[in-house]
Amino acid sequence: DCYDNAVAESFFGTLKGEHLDGFNFHTRAEAKPEIFNFIEGDDNAQRRHSTRGYQTPDAFDQNHTLQPARKAG
Repeated sequence: DCYDNAVAESFFGTLKGEHLDGFNFHTRAEAKPEIFNFIEGDDNAQRRHSTRGYQTPDAFDQNHTLQPARKAG
């Protein structure tokens, strides 16, 4: 299906185009903290996603956490 990777491609396009543009990393170790900060600071907390009903990933997770199953009886 051509839409399977749409969300991932959008994320990586945003990461590269809006956040990492202008950075010149020499090692993966140099890139890791910058990418982590983008994901945890910008993307998860602030960026709304259409695939999640225009909620941020953090808000979506809070609204859709699995509840423990109730015991019958």
